[in-house]
Amino acid sequence: MQALRHYLLALQFFTRIPVTGRLAQWVGYSPAMLNASSAHFPGVGWPVAAVAAASYAALHQGLGSGPLAPLVAAVLSTAATVLLTGGFHEDGLADVADGLGGSLQRERALEIMKDSRIGAFGAMALVLALLAKTSLLAHLGTHSLGAALAALGGAHVLSRWWPLLLIHGMAYAGDADRSKSKPLAQHITGRALGAGFLWCIVPLALVWQAQTALFLIASCTVSALAAAVLRQRFAQRLQGFTGDCLGAVQQVSEIGFYLGGALALGLAGRA
Repeated sequence: MQALRHYLLALQFFTRIPVTGRLAQWVGYSPAMLNASSAHFPGVGWPVAAVAAASYAALHQGLGSGPLAPLVAAVLSTAATVLLTGGFHEDGLADVADGLGGSLQRERALEIMKDSRIGAFGAMALVLALLAKTSLLAHLGTHSLGAALAALGGAHVLSRWWPLLLIHGMAYAGDADRSKSKPLAQHITGRALGAGFLWCIVPLALVWQAQTALFLIASCTVSALAAAVLRQRFAQRLQGFTGDCLGAVQQVSEIGFYLGGALALGLAGRA
């Protein structure tokens, strides 16, 4: 029951799924609970992936065999996930792009990242990220509906596990007193990392079953590389991470998962 409370708290924090009234009272809240809920971040990807996949499938099938059907499905399913999450991670990506692009000095970069206003670098990052997501999902859907749905299921869950590695292995670089993610910016134990990965096993197994081992390996590899590149960047520029950094890792590694799947299909097609 305690694990369920932690999971519901993670849903409440990272999505707009209503956890209110008596349910919210039963779940409760404390900084320690919110920190413990970090093990369930990948589990938040389950309902997000379900909404994305259902939207994609309905539109892909409903629009028929037209050449633009996969693109329309990709755009609107992405919009559905943004509505469900409130653009929480997209906001983090934009803030990180503004901070790292706006100054070479660590303190100034962190100060820019706290600014709620979006700058040129943040706008470019958002546009490019959304274009990358929708074009890759459309490409996967052009190959087959199953490929797109498998990628959505795996990407939304695994991309929420990579940020836990940042929390586990890096120092918090922001101003904890002013951070909305202060309760999350604590050390995560190996046990919590393992619990988080348990949420990934079923979706990744389904990806393997629905597609191929090459599809799964390529998707996970590119996703991991994307997260690793950002981690190295944060270590060099910020000497740690912030809550915005976690959102940026989620976004970039999600795109990496789609890219890896698309590359795998391309390789298989030329074999």
